[in-house]
Amino acid sequence: MYSQLDIKPGLQISTDQMGLALESFKQAYPAFDSTQKLDQLRATEYARLDRKEHTYLDYTGGGLYAESQLRDHIMLLNDEVFGNPHSKNLTSMAMTKIVERTRDYVLHYFNASPDEYMVIFTQNSTGALRLIGESYPFESGGRYLLTFDNHNSVNGIREFARAKGAVVTYAPLQPPDLRVDSDFLESAFGLARPGKNNLFAYPAQSNFTGVQHPLEWIAQAQSQGWDVLLDAASFVPSNRLDLSLWHPDFVVISFYKIFGYPTGTGCLLVRKTAVKKLQRPWYAGGTITFSSVVANDHYLTPGPAGFEDGTVNYLSLPAVEIGLRWIESIGIDMIHTRVMCLTGWVIDQLLTLRHSNGRSVVSLYGPSNTHMRGGTIQVNFFDPNGGLIDCNDVEQLANEQRISLRAGCHCNPGAREVALGFTKDDLAPCFRDKDRLTFEQFLHVIDGKTTGALRASIGLATNFADIYKFMQFAETFVDRHVVDKGSTPQHILEG
Repeated sequence: MYSQLDIKPGLQISTDQMGLALESFKQAYPAFDSTQKLDQLRATEYARLDRKEHTYLDYTGGGLYAESQLRDHIMLLNDEVFGNPHSKNLTSMAMTKIVERTRDYVLHYFNASPDEYMVIFTQNSTGALRLIGESYPFESGGRYLLTFDNHNSVNGIREFARAKGAVVTYAPLQPPDLRVDSDFLESAFGLARPGKNNLFAYPAQSNFTGVQHPLEWIAQAQSQGWDVLLDAASFVPSNRLDLSLWHPDFVVISFYKIFGYPTGTGCLLVRKTAVKKLQRPWYAGGTITFSSVVANDHYLTPGPAGFEDGTVNYLSLPAVEIGLRWIESIGIDMIHTRVMCLTGWVIDQLLTLRHSNGRSVVSLYGPSNTHMRGGTIQVNFFDPNGGLIDCNDVEQLANEQRISLRAGCHCNPGAREVALGFTKDDLAPCFRDKDRLTFEQFLHVIDGKTTGALRASIGLATNFADIYKFMQFAETFVDRHVVDKGSTPQHILEG
């Protein structure tokens, strides 16, 4: 395991060279000129980035908020008196009105008919996924089908499925683009048991590779007896999800991924036909209309409130509507165009990086073009001898240049394992004595292999200067050698 790099000087950015690069970029990606509004917003609403000389390339981890979002939210809180909505007093009713208005606006934003869908507020996407996992009626003879390319919170639902006797099946990925094996998936769709409950879960966009999986799978799976769970958390920040065209049974979303603020608020968009299947294993304050200790019974609240445990994050919810209106004022299609132009250029540049001996500087995990992919770029860096440079070391060096990237497996072990070539035999030692292994011992069990990669991700406030600086940073690894310090623990960063 390599973990120490030879010393290189800090970045020296030439304005003239960047100007020439920008002109070349615009010729290759002429659609970029249609997104100039975002450069204006970068200079005003996101001015703190340049003021702090910070290059933020972690939009898959979390979006950035505009200054006006904060002002509008604070103004609302300053001007009104709001109380816990679980009451009929004046402050509670005022808050209830805003909560329901926000619910309606979420449906509007995703073009979801209120006759077909309802909005259940959760803490985040993971909260929505747990709600599905614990409430979906898995059963013996039923099935849970998912792809290797899923967030851990989707993988975790398999524990609920297995506990109830359902069969769990994973659809594999195919290198080098790491797209799902479509032949396998089509065969798996045919395995749904009639009269049983069958759930198919997949991400609209991978948080590891940026691969966008076909939304056409939704209707295809449903026609063969599957309920469909769509993880849209990584997709919706820069892509349009129109639920009048696509009709998944369950959609999970974290709002901070879209517009940065507030955190701690997400939702489950669920079809009303599908919500009838959900069976809550318990009840809590806020989810019932009446409960009795003496009679040992309760009435569950109808509609979304029956799934919102305790008190919703009611003071943050007004900021959700503000954030969605902000994105609408910009236009999601403009954001998409900008993200794809910048992503295409970065991929082009990374793939041309060569050491003097001709070896590639980076290995890209995922598509090498912008077809059916998003603004997530996953790589590892290698030295001229082919030695892997620890992604955590690269992240630390980026920190020193005030560039925010993300190292690790990003809570997507399936895509990570296929990308990095892990076999079942490689991973078996990790779980052989898992109850007795210390964390330090666990770090040693996959000697000689990295457990993660470096992710750069592009979003609505990214400009050309950001990606140019990233590429200048990437170029510092050309002919850069690592010092072999022998067997060193590998770092595993989840999330």
